[in-house]
Amino acid sequence: MTYPSGIEQSNGLLDSQARADLDKPQGLKSHPGVSGVAYPNLGFNPAPGSTDIVHGLYAKLANCAKVLEDSHGLVTKLMDGSYWQGDAAVAFREELDGGPLPLNLKNAAHSIRKAARQLDRWEGELEDFQRRAKRLEADAKDAQDALDTAKGRATKAEADPDLDKKGSRHDEAQKSLTHANTAMEEAQAALDAVIGKAKKLAEEHEDKARYRAGKISDATEKLAPHEPGFFDEALDWVTDNLPDILSWAAAGLGIAILFVATGGTAAAVLLLAAAALSAAAVATKLTMKPEIWASLKDGFTKGELDADFWANMVGLTADALGALPGVGAVVKGVPVALRGVSAAGEALTLGERLAAAGGKSMEAAKEFTGLTNPFTEWVVTKAPRLATTVDVAEAAAPWAGFATATYGLSASLVDSLENDAAGNVATSVDGTFLGPIDVAETVDLARRIFQ
Repeated sequence: MTYPSGIEQSNGLLDSQARADLDKPQGLKSHPGVSGVAYPNLGFNPAPGSTDIVHGLYAKLANCAKVLEDSHGLVTKLMDGSYWQGDAAVAFREELDGGPLPLNLKNAAHSIRKAARQLDRWEGELEDFQRRAKRLEADAKDAQDALDTAKGRATKAEADPDLDKKGSRHDEAQKSLTHANTAMEEAQAALDAVIGKAKKLAEEHEDKARYRAGKISDATEKLAPHEPGFFDEALDWVTDNLPDILSWAAAGLGIAILFVATGGTAAAVLLLAAAALSAAAVATKLTMKPEIWASLKDGFTKGELDADFWANMVGLTADALGALPGVGAVVKGVPVALRGVSAAGEALTLGERLAAAGGKSMEAAKEFTGLTNPFTEWVVTKAPRLATTVDVAEAAAPWAGFATATYGLSASLVDSLENDAAGNVATSVDGTFLGPIDVAETVDLARRIFQ
């Protein structure tokens, strides 16, 4: 088909834009299909979507799953013969006996319920993305206002008639123009930095949206007749909650250490294992949970010290302190690994050096199982009346950490357990023990490492 030249050029331009847009997040496409009016200073929508629509769809899917579950329950009762009797019941059971209906109802309910859970999680994530986008829009407005002011001053300085004159008046006018241009460049850089953050947010939004879409697709692909099975559901849960699982396991090993002899091999092995799990928890929280980075950054740079900030701060700090004994034990072994000769002056192979370093690290780990609390010692000396209270608190600290970690995992399994009030209580409990117990013992750990 032949098109007028103008249309051919227009189509070519659109095709070029479409090809250039392939790898861009939706909000940054040439024709994003979403309005950027709410973000006029950014010039694009970093977090497109409607939480109301997502919530409405979640509610519909949840209701659909409930209907299917009720239908499966009714069919099951009809099939077992205790709920409906008579010739019609016999004919009904003969018609369905061995058929796929009961299994398909069960599978469909399971898959739709799974898809609904993903939508529910996306609603919360989208709400957080849009909250961050609004803050960036406010920052962009401030930066744009500053840029407009700087441009006005630069224009005024550029029009100063003293620039055409000679002498001191010319020098002063030139200096004012230079300062105005520098201020304009700095204001432009500040605006560009905010827009750069918004573009990164758009990419983060796109990645998470694709992830949730993939999870929904996986659920609906298995709608019927194949049951997704317990393994698939458990694997999804482990993937989503891996950082918290690692923290919980580390806390559990901390409890186990209480029941073995301090300074023994068993206690040292448990301590090293708990430290490794804590280190893994820190790594997974920072790599798998970008919202933790965003919350901490906003708290430190913008003063947004909300409940999420404190929960993330306390949790991450506790995990980091839990990893330090293992790091300290490895640090103790490093000089031995670097030593090329034995005490008798004989050359050591790499394997021998590593074995010696491992032995030194194990000795250090045994020593670290008996860390003392300088805060407790200070209380005994300065405020003996509080000694019993502090001793009880120190003994309760591992159990409290294990209890709050267990609550966090339980809330991810049972929706009714998850609420802001309980989460704030858990953060308060962890934060209460963090300073006088964990941080204080870390002081003794540092002393033993570097002495």
